[in-house]
Amino acid sequence: MSLFTRLATSYFFYFAILGLISPYLSVFLDGKGFTSVELGEIFAILTATKIVAPSLWAILADKTGQKLLIIRLGALLALLSFIVLFWLNSYWPISFCLALFSLFWTAILPQLEVFTLTSVRHSSKIYARIRLWGSLGFIVLAVVAGQVMEYYAPGNLLNSEANLFTNAFVWMGTVILLCLLISTMVIKPQRIVNKPQQQALAITGKLLDLRFIIFFMAGVLLQISFGPYYGFFALFLRDLAYPGVAVGLLISLGVVAEILIFIFASSFFKAFTLKAILIVSLAATALRWFIVALYAESIWLLALTQLIHAASFALFHSASMIFISEHFTRCQQSRGQAVYLGGVYGVGGAIGAYIAGVLWLDGLGASTTFLTASVSAFIAALLMLFWPKTIKKPSQ
Repeated sequence: MSLFTRLATSYFFYFAILGLISPYLSVFLDGKGFTSVELGEIFAILTATKIVAPSLWAILADKTGQKLLIIRLGALLALLSFIVLFWLNSYWPISFCLALFSLFWTAILPQLEVFTLTSVRHSSKIYARIRLWGSLGFIVLAVVAGQVMEYYAPGNLLNSEANLFTNAFVWMGTVILLCLLISTMVIKPQRIVNKPQQQALAITGKLLDLRFIIFFMAGVLLQISFGPYYGFFALFLRDLAYPGVAVGLLISLGVVAEILIFIFASSFFKAFTLKAILIVSLAATALRWFIVALYAESIWLLALTQLIHAASFALFHSASMIFISEHFTRCQQSRGQAVYLGGVYGVGGAIGAYIAGVLWLDGLGASTTFLTASVSAFIAALLMLFWPKTIKKPSQ
């Protein structure tokens, strides 16, 4: 089995669990009887673990140089935490369990990204092709879980069967996490690891650089805008009477567009600067949430917004990974990734989830929530206009 296959398999299962949790955790929690405010709080608690956890894991990775060991440990502990959901039904136990799961799950991606970028010698072309397998994993689970949600919809079942989707949700997550653990076990360690004396290099100067500050703030605003999408989109479509299979297909459509971007990412980076790519991605995201807020009843316009996911996630993410890999030195990569993922996805995601939960009002405030998201993404695009010039082109 080649290195490409091993890494691609790990990305597949890592993002497969995201394809289950991101769209359908809200449906799972709704099945437990929680309100939209409680859903927002749970999503905020879960996301907030990304603020501190990645940095703690990154410090350990930089000190030991054992990135692969941390990836495997994170996969194992995430699996054990998720399994506990089988026996939980009330607010605080579920919140604690999900927070624990996120604490360990967040150990995986920063180290996997660094491991992969180092293995492919920072080639944006090869990285994009490996990363697209993560998108495929997301699609598979989004479609499968959508069909399961449709089959186990409470209206189609007897009252005694109404909680079957919640059980199916945990079963699917358990199987995926087990496969993720197995996939990490077949990855071979890199021959070169960071030397202990390199760990003294501080990253404070890099973090205080104006380019990083503007980039970081724009990323936080972008993730705030994703709050209602990650937390309530599946519920939103269900309330608009879209069938479960349509929910899965619409969510997957965005990931299909994402895959195409990952395949042709190197062409974009050759033709445009990182600044131009980031600005366009953010502006497109603002337009996306505006359309969702006002025209979600039209499946064609909704499909268009999902195609925009290619820019609002895939293009922005690829550009971000290239910027992070160039901005930080080799021995700072784990901490740089952790600050970015923990700060942007942690702080931004938690704030976005909480605001979405407050504004959602059990579906009555859906339009207001997505309009607020649109404003957040638009401000991020304006902020990126002040990003200093890119000094060098990303490596190909």
